[in-house]
Amino acid sequence: MPSIEELHRRACEKGQDTYIDPESGYQVLTSQAHSKRGACCGNRCRHCPFDYINVPCEKK
Repeated sequence: MPSIEELHRRACEKGQDTYIDPESGYQVLTSQAHSKRGACCGNRCRHCPFDYINVPCEKK
């Protein structure tokens, strides 16, 4: 089974905004999808390209 990092890399190479987490079955947003939003949403997203700037300290 490919790692999360590998699945993320492959999805980004294909220009996809999501991939499926093999353990949970949930869709996960890629860093590209987050970049399109333009700012950190504060939800501790796995591939946040904004260094989790809007995540409260107690959740980091």
